Amino acid sequence: MGGQKVIILIDAYTEDRLAQSLGERPGFFKLFYDTENCGCNGVLAIGILEQPLDTDIKVTVSTFTFLIDRQQESLFDNVLKLEADPTYPSFKVTSDSALYSTNVRIIDVRDIANKAVT
Repeated sequence: MGGQKVIILIDAYTEDRLAQSLGERPGFFKLFYDTENCGCNGVLAIGILEQPLDTDIKVTVSTFTFLIDRQQESLFDNVLKLEADPTYPSFKVTSDSALYSTNVRIIDVRDIANKAVT
């Protein structure tokens, strides 16, 4: 990305699936490589957070706000396409020059964050 603005393109079906994931609660979608319990470079995932972290960069997509950590932004192209799989609860992330993953899962950590505080 090199400091340039990121654009994430989604279609109407993907927008509906993202809205279902949020439910009636507010949240931010974070596109990141999850390295926890992984002996590799990480697995691409979409987290749902209550608040952005200080190191997150905001990317407005349709009616949602996506986040990307500054330390991971160089791993992505400037224009990304996010597509929901109609037959499986996952998403595909691509760009014109790369296929990032065809099995991106949503991890809702809003409840986990609340439980850690209480």
